[in-house]
Amino acid sequence: MKWLARAGLVALMALLVTGGVLNVAALRSLPQLDGQLSLKGLGTAVRVTRDASDVTHIEASSALDAWRAIGFIHAQERGWQLEFNRRLMRGELSEILGAATLDTDKLMRTLGIMQAAREQLKGLSAPTRAALQAYSEGIAQAHAVGAAGRSPEFRILGVKAGGKVGMPWTPEDSVGWALMMALDLGGNWGNEFARFSASQVLNHEQLWDLMPAYPGENPATWVNLPSLYEQLGAHASVPKTAKTQALPANAVAQWSQDWVRDVGTLDGKGSNNWVVPGSRTASGKPLLANDPHLALSAPAIWYFAHLKAPVAEAGGVRYPALDVIGATLPGMPFVVLGRTKGVAWGFTNTGPDVQDLYLEEIDPNNAGQYRLPEGMGAFKTRQEVIQVKGQGAVNITVRSTRHGPVVSDVQPQYQGVLNTQRYAMALRWSALEADNRTVDAGLQANWAQSVAELQSAFALHHSPMQSVVMADTQGQVGFKAVGKVPLRAANNDLKGVAPAPGWLPEYDWTGWLPYDQNPTLSHAQIEQKGGQATANQNILPQGYKHFIGSDWTTPERFDRITQLLAATDKHDTDSFARIQNDVLSLGAKALLPYALKVQPSHRLGGEALALLKVFDGRMSRDSAAGLILNVWAHELTVDLISPALGDVRFQTLYGKRHFRLGLLGILERPDPFWCGAQGCNKAASLAFDKALTRIERLQGSRPAQWRWAAMHPAVSSHKPFGKVPVLSRLFDERIDSAGDLFTVNVGQYWANDKTEPFANRHAASLRAIYDLADLEQSRFIYQTGQSGHPVSPRSRNMAPLWASGRYLPLQMQPGAARHQLVLQP
Repeated sequence: MKWLARAGLVALMALLVTGGVLNVAALRSLPQLDGQLSLKGLGTAVRVTRDASDVTHIEASSALDAWRAIGFIHAQERGWQLEFNRRLMRGELSEILGAATLDTDKLMRTLGIMQAAREQLKGLSAPTRAALQAYSEGIAQAHAVGAAGRSPEFRILGVKAGGKVGMPWTPEDSVGWALMMALDLGGNWGNEFARFSASQVLNHEQLWDLMPAYPGENPATWVNLPSLYEQLGAHASVPKTAKTQALPANAVAQWSQDWVRDVGTLDGKGSNNWVVPGSRTASGKPLLANDPHLALSAPAIWYFAHLKAPVAEAGGVRYPALDVIGATLPGMPFVVLGRTKGVAWGFTNTGPDVQDLYLEEIDPNNAGQYRLPEGMGAFKTRQEVIQVKGQGAVNITVRSTRHGPVVSDVQPQYQGVLNTQRYAMALRWSALEADNRTVDAGLQANWAQSVAELQSAFALHHSPMQSVVMADTQGQVGFKAVGKVPLRAANNDLKGVAPAPGWLPEYDWTGWLPYDQNPTLSHAQIEQKGGQATANQNILPQGYKHFIGSDWTTPERFDRITQLLAATDKHDTDSFARIQNDVLSLGAKALLPYALKVQPSHRLGGEALALLKVFDGRMSRDSAAGLILNVWAHELTVDLISPALGDVRFQTLYGKRHFRLGLLGILERPDPFWCGAQGCNKAASLAFDKALTRIERLQGSRPAQWRWAAMHPAVSSHKPFGKVPVLSRLFDERIDSAGDLFTVNVGQYWANDKTEPFANRHAASLRAIYDLADLEQSRFIYQTGQSGHPVSPRSRNMAPLWASGRYLPLQMQPGAARHQLVLQP
């Protein structure tokens, strides 16, 4: 027994030594935050300080030096994030991750993100091109001096930053990343496919039952879509009950397949912003709030920084004084959301229809041609070579038409849905247009000092269209939807709702809506209303004469914000914070009456119903009733809709699309087609039993002790290690969270996730509040931390504050710095 004890002691000592070595190595790999580092290309030294809120302050002698320095800092703090995102948009993930990500690479190559970025870069202003060049040089120098590329992902995957590309990041990569943000937020491409797919097995009425029009509105088109596609022979001939589906090789492959499938799906994606004039505030000056909702990631999508530089001239260009603070995107050199000394702004996604799918009829005598309005013409083709780790090169042929890339070649969900012998499906997307100057707009906004100057800067914004609230220190407020929206012909009866016959000219875009005709509210109009809020609802004013889309987010969050704004006469930053963290779900309250009608047979049914009877709709972390209601809604959605669509089709369309509005309509009628011969209440009761069984298995048999947060943690997932079971524990950030799909403090879950269907995956990626009476009283928070290094305490130190509704100061002139770094030329 002694030798066994000695062996155990030796093993323990070895483990401790190994752990100590790894810990020392990890600590040595953390970025240097104090002292001096070299940054070639600077005009003079740049001072970089990090304050008590961990906001990075960059003070330079010129704007070019500030942009070069923020590139250096982004690479230092978020080197892996830049590397992954660069490979994602270039379609080069498989070079380091193998065949698991081949679907993603094929889609990116087909969309031509980088081809479009190269063309758009040519059209940007000289100052913007200089800014992007300086920024990319800063990233390159961070790698050259060993200040970047030190986080463990590089070593684990054996990746050298930049791969085979000469520079880790280029100006065209910054333009490409702006396009990727537009891809994440823009259009209705996914909804068009969903309607096309559902039309294969549903009739006209059933289709609109499943995907109803926006509340209070009629469908944008009365065209009988199932009949249209039947006449065209556009659908594949397969039974709706087909259940064969290729299983992914691993979790990374599952992520890749899901990502490719869900591109263009807007359901639940959104944000909140609102502004009130000084007449509605305690200070007499405006207040503005913003919380953009994006997929939670570790590290976070944002990096908070303050850029400051005096007036300077370089290369014959005079750069105004720069003094701006807020959320930057690693990959771009400017503040995307934030404030200057004179004006603050906040974005939400407008959600217009800027993507159209087109059925391109293939020439039956020549598969290389397709039908045009005037006859037949050739597909444009190009060859793409994708390097795949462990497999070598994979060659693909990318096809495109006069409308754009053929996405049906690279999105697997078209298999068994589209008749690919007769048709290809092409995408027209506004963001790919050569005149896209969104990056110009972002840079110009950083110099604005008033609402008027900000609106002028955003005249250059192209994609994605954003609903912008603005406020300045002079007391002016404003609202404008910024971005370009296509115009459609009067005889376009489909209105972009579903794929259109590509050879018919009435379905082509006819031009662009002028900027001055975008939805706008003046200071006087906002003053009269008492404020302006947007939450991805239909923002179009009554009588607006232009059609810009119809797939708006349902208005529960907007309605709740409006209620809360009206409930207080004079607002301050604390009242705004309470609104941002509100968890009363109008969606839950709408569904609750139907849950109270169920007649469960489960032994815990009585206790569960008793909890629901006193439920006030607040989706707090400790809510047992909120948990029961959301799990029941999921089980009922599956039970009612999956049989009508077929299992495979349902899984393809469900998850990031929740069908809640359709479910409410089915229950309200009630509808025998969806609910079956025994009726909706019977189906609801069976689903209720399933929900209780699921929850009991995970949380025990005492309903009063059940917690929503136990099945609804906010998971900020790392790419790609969030999908690797052992590594995810180190690289992901998890914390209890509140909210549901419809709360102001949103907590969207992806219910088709195979492991944690109720985990909070899409929420407030940041919260910010700006007080125009004293902008130094502004505050912010986001869900992880500034560092992208997983072992750094700075990589997740903001999570507890974010989850509990607390904030940090966002100040241009903070107190003593926690870290001071000087970048020397």
